[in-house]
Amino acid sequence: MSAPSGLPVFPGTVDAAGRPATLGVMGGGQLGRMFVHAAQRLGYFTAVLDADPHSPAGLVSHHHIQTGYSDAQGLAQLADLCAAITTEFENVPSAALNTLAVRRPVAPGAAAVAIAQDRIQEKSHFTASAGVAGVTCAPYAVIASPEQLQAVPADLLPGILKTARMGYDGKGQARVKNAAELAAAWAELKQVPCVLEKLLPLKAECSVIVARGWDGDIVSFPPQLNLHVDGILAVTEVYEGNMPLALAARAQEATKAIANHIGYVGVLCVEFFVIDDGSEHGALVVNEMAPRPHNSGHYTMDACDVSQFDLQVHAMAGLPLPAPRQHSPAIMLNLLGDLWFDAAGQPRTPDWQAVLALPGAHLHLYGKTDARPGRKMGHLTFTGADVASVKATARQAARILGLPGFESAQ
Repeated sequence: MSAPSGLPVFPGTVDAAGRPATLGVMGGGQLGRMFVHAAQRLGYFTAVLDADPHSPAGLVSHHHIQTGYSDAQGLAQLADLCAAITTEFENVPSAALNTLAVRRPVAPGAAAVAIAQDRIQEKSHFTASAGVAGVTCAPYAVIASPEQLQAVPADLLPGILKTARMGYDGKGQARVKNAAELAAAWAELKQVPCVLEKLLPLKAECSVIVARGWDGDIVSFPPQLNLHVDGILAVTEVYEGNMPLALAARAQEATKAIANHIGYVGVLCVEFFVIDDGSEHGALVVNEMAPRPHNSGHYTMDACDVSQFDLQVHAMAGLPLPAPRQHSPAIMLNLLGDLWFDAAGQPRTPDWQAVLALPGAHLHLYGKTDARPGRKMGHLTFTGADVASVKATARQAARILGLPGFESAQ
């Protein structure tokens, strides 16, 4: 696939009408904010479309269009301002991306985003690409009617029931042991279309981030080893030996194959389960994909010579995609709004004085002033000369802040 008309868009350039090269993003959260910072560092102007007047990305962008994602005037204004447009999360309406694509290059495209918006489509895509990817998803069944509920095979239980749309960070999910619990959970989820996934013997979770250009060129970061607590990412560890080499290589190649299968353009994250199949290192099962930079890739800003957000800018603007190089072992700790409250539920400020005194600490707060339990407020990445020292320092930070999960990740 060749780049659309108008690409590449070089940073620091001015068009015939005197307008500086501007890149746009649909969505104003922390992923949009980090994209804006990466684009501005290269010399681009930026525009954010998000209805929230206090959105983290909107507050740091040259232009903030404060409309809904489907607002015709807002979309027209974004297309007027920008030479190319991306999205910061998958729940932007695909119809809005199609509208923008009539006038401007949009990466990722609406078709790829639509797959990630719906778990039924996503499972179908993973099944279709299994022949080239070498991995497939867990056995599953679609439940969108009482008849489909009754027809669920017994060997899919116990399992995890997930809403087909709008579920993330553990939301819209329920573990079920038997047919009675399945029926009750589906009723609790208002009988919306769902996917039931067979519960597999889990050894670990990992993810791989790739960037693919308009010309099909593709580069990859190393696999990230992830630990989730209550369905939300808590810890990411990335260093040589975090996973068996053969398994890591298989995950990278599978992610590239999945991206190539749909002609993807932009940054893509694919999450995998490592399951116990009786072999020495286990087997990979693909879980889900995110058509954007991913929480597990935030370490790339501090531990790599090019970050996932740099590659997001390069891919959408039609620039070359440099192969990223990780120069330091890294451990990332997610910072949720719970940290801003003590055991009695009273507001407090986390002990940044102690944390920032630790060697190799990189604190990233997202500009959100309203801390709430479970809300992603920032992340903390530790880098260093060797894995042992990075682990020790990250463990110390987790103790200072009272972060869950890290001890069990060791």
